[in-house]
Amino acid sequence: MSAVVTLKKGEGRTIKAGGMWVYDNEIASIAGAFENGDIVDVHDFDGFAMGRGFINMASKIRIRLMTRKAGQEIDADFIRMRVQNAWDYRKQTVETDCCRLIFGEADFLPGIVIDKFSDVLVVESLALGIDRMKDKIVDAVKEVLASDGISIRGVYERSDAKVREQEGMHRQKGFLGEAFDTNVRIEENGVKYDVDIQNGQKTGFFLDQKYNRKAVRKLCKDAQVLDCFTHTGSFALNAAQAGASGVLAVDASESGIAQARLNAQLNGLEERVEFVCRDVFELLPELERQGRQFDVVILDPPAFTKSRSSVKNAVKGYREINLRGMKLVRDGGFLATCSCSHFMSYELFTKTIQQAARSVHKRLRQVEFRTQAPDHPILWAASESYYLKFYIFQVCEER
Repeated sequence: MSAVVTLKKGEGRTIKAGGMWVYDNEIASIAGAFENGDIVDVHDFDGFAMGRGFINMASKIRIRLMTRKAGQEIDADFIRMRVQNAWDYRKQTVETDCCRLIFGEADFLPGIVIDKFSDVLVVESLALGIDRMKDKIVDAVKEVLASDGISIRGVYERSDAKVREQEGMHRQKGFLGEAFDTNVRIEENGVKYDVDIQNGQKTGFFLDQKYNRKAVRKLCKDAQVLDCFTHTGSFALNAAQAGASGVLAVDASESGIAQARLNAQLNGLEERVEFVCRDVFELLPELERQGRQFDVVILDPPAFTKSRSSVKNAVKGYREINLRGMKLVRDGGFLATCSCSHFMSYELFTKTIQQAARSVHKRLRQVEFRTQAPDHPILWAASESYYLKFYIFQVCEER
């Protein structure tokens, strides 16, 4: 028999609305023996069964639900069903050569991310309970893909995020199974990349911007483009391949710029893109003083905030780069700007852009608003699954 967790009266609002988490301050009592990472039953204050999930007393997120069905066995068949559903969804919604195959809570496998780069999987495990199921989940992914004729040649773990420490876990990375070459060649939107899954940021490549990069391409023919925070060159290379007359791509990471240059050579675009290793906040004012103007400016910064406590400083950062970016857009040109921080809400990000536009006397005409690619599904009531906000604006002078 599993332990039974009973919620306080009036608590459990998140899971009652469709979410997956129970916080430490929502629990009235726990009856029965358990170890951290075990599956427990969750009951409302009146005994109503609300589902089953794994518990971790070391985490403020005390329970992450695996199922809403009372008595559901969390076994190999259950895991395969979850994985099969996730893969079927990807086949219907995205190009699957490279995609996020498992997206944690949004695929009802809380705390684990699995990215597919061609014939390689990269796993990020962030919660204790799911970490104990990690090998079974990876095996299920291999089986499900094999049933569609897809063979996986290697699996690499990138569970080296600091958030693991909040679960009482150590950070770790390495091969799950036999070693293989961790430089993986992929193709997205017709652009080739060499991805370093061992040492690159997160799992090695940001798949969530796949269709946002594609959306920017139509603006770039014969354009002068500025790509800020280029990382390994993805927006810049999409712009160049779409026919930009010139692209200036900037990032503060020397290793990122080195990889971006190699990716440009891989696509025969090295003559069309100039890569510069600089701090964007320092470079943009310099470009303004030089009188530089661009037809398209792209702002794809890292998350300026990873907690509610630092949102105020993050707003300052987003306002600064957006007003600087707007000043560098030629009248009638375009600004693509985004935030990948969950804590920078849609409303706050929108307000910050409005403030930036007013302060530099620019008028914005919204071309479109986008979010993350469909392989990063947004589960309503699980707000943590919605993080990427992406705008494209035409920037006009006030007259």
